[in-house]
Amino acid sequence: MPEQWEAWFTGATIVTMIGAIAFGRAQADIIVVGALMLLLVAGVISPTDAAAGFGNTTVLTIAFLYIVAAGLKETGAIGYMSNRILGRPQTAFQAQSRLVLPIAFTSAFANNTPIVASFLPVLSALSRRTGIPVGKLFMPLSFAAILGGLCTLIGTATTLIVKGQLEDFQRMHADTISEPETFDFFTITPVGLPVALVGLTYILLFGRLLLPGNRTSKDSEEVVRQYMAALRVEEDAAIVGKTIEQADLRHLPGLFLSRIDRGDETIIAVEPDTALRAGDVLVFVGQLSSLVDLRQRRGLVPASDDADPAQAPSPGYRPDLRLIEAVVSSNSPLVGRTVRDAGIRTRYSAVVVAVQRLGHQLRGKIGDIVLRPGDTLLLETNKGFSERFRSSSEFYLVSETAQNAAPRHEKALMAIGIVTLFVILLGTGILEPMAAAMLAAGLMVLTRCCRGPQARRSIDWTVLAVIGAAMGIGRAVDQSGLGTMIAEPLAQWAPSLGAVGMLIVIYMMTNIFTTFMTHSAAAALVCPIAFQFALAADFPLLPVGLCIAIAASAEFTTPIGYQTNLMVMGPGNYRFLDYARFGGPLTIISAIVAITSISLIAM
Repeated sequence: MPEQWEAWFTGATIVTMIGAIAFGRAQADIIVVGALMLLLVAGVISPTDAAAGFGNTTVLTIAFLYIVAAGLKETGAIGYMSNRILGRPQTAFQAQSRLVLPIAFTSAFANNTPIVASFLPVLSALSRRTGIPVGKLFMPLSFAAILGGLCTLIGTATTLIVKGQLEDFQRMHADTISEPETFDFFTITPVGLPVALVGLTYILLFGRLLLPGNRTSKDSEEVVRQYMAALRVEEDAAIVGKTIEQADLRHLPGLFLSRIDRGDETIIAVEPDTALRAGDVLVFVGQLSSLVDLRQRRGLVPASDDADPAQAPSPGYRPDLRLIEAVVSSNSPLVGRTVRDAGIRTRYSAVVVAVQRLGHQLRGKIGDIVLRPGDTLLLETNKGFSERFRSSSEFYLVSETAQNAAPRHEKALMAIGIVTLFVILLGTGILEPMAAAMLAAGLMVLTRCCRGPQARRSIDWTVLAVIGAAMGIGRAVDQSGLGTMIAEPLAQWAPSLGAVGMLIVIYMMTNIFTTFMTHSAAAALVCPIAFQFALAADFPLLPVGLCIAIAASAEFTTPIGYQTNLMVMGPGNYRFLDYARFGGPLTIISAIVAITSISLIAM
């Protein structure tokens, strides 16, 4: 029998962990693994149980699915489909209607992240070509991918986690559960499909009204997609000694000179007759296109990551460099570090030219900016950067250079065939999910749809670490007695709550957890508590699992819970409020449809 202190210690650890994740004190994987370490050192959980999550078949299945998705991306299969899907829409509604259903269908059988990543540059080009605001396209892209993922077992990692947790819980309580319930490939479909269809209908009906259009303003303080850039005047630059007016640094389109940092002095409200000196750091705020043009001027070099002019490139030094936009992911080691201390020059062979954070006016020196998930960096780097990091979990690349290795289009049909075989094997039950995923991943590598290095880079190890550690913490919840401590009082209310009331409680609890952490970690932590609740109330476990799987993914009110929402935040010019305005009603609608469907179908 577990001692009472173990339950309280486990609860305190989880509360502290959630708080640390919510306030962004460190990366999620470090925090969750650290919480597991505390429980292990305190003796709440054994080493075998702590490590069980990392060797769980669910975690291995998710790892292999990353490789399958990489094969689709590297062969250009997703891009091939996207061009045929989108065509030449004339209005935002036409673009959305051609986009959301195919994206949802594809996401039901492939990982969401590479699908969204592949469509970002496609939709950016479509926006430039047609004039349709990106704000009308990127959030529907992410939401449609999430909704489609709710329809099958492999559509999202959350469903796989719930399946694994359900099987583990039933094994550990085999003496109490006489008839174990199974979670197969299409078990979630009768619930997820109605949620997806209603959600996609909502997107098409209200996307034109609630999503932002082009956000521009003559008032620079109101321009949403603003970059902050710092450029240093080189020693022998032609503009040294010239005034701001003479150097043609006034009246730049979509760009203004915010201030000049000169040693320990800061010059604000810069006058046009201010003379420039060598070593001056010019801080600009404005649009990307204008900053790119400004960066082409000789004598101006990035000044974001070093305070010593001697470390800057030599005058006239202009190797084969290009500018790339990259969004900092929630798993990036840059999160929580300043631009200056992040080691971007040495780690990535890149220099930060500018930083953009939606909804915030960045102040102070650019090197002192503490990076957050969703920040967009304008990097000056070599042509190999995109090839090295486009499959990395550290960045969500928004714009890639034309010199990137071209997709292996001749392998696109092969990749699609492998995915089709994978779905058939799973749908018919011929192979278990892990075996089918391993086979599909192996075929992707053997057929050269995805090369070995690309396969290794495609795996998001930080996500796997979060899931594995969260599963270990879930075992601690069960073994410490915390799950029983929480579940028994709730079970006493069960008769008055009724079946629907229980589902609502579980759904809300999962949704709230997801708001403060990733959907995968939320599902792994809520499962043992909810299953204990169901067991104590003599309630079937499968409806509870379906409820958690939907609730953990269908949270649209913030960009935090699901990584594709964070991916589109910067490129789509979104604020947090946009997610609440457009995603809030969708979250409520999804909950109503899901709980109704579970009540009618699974109970």
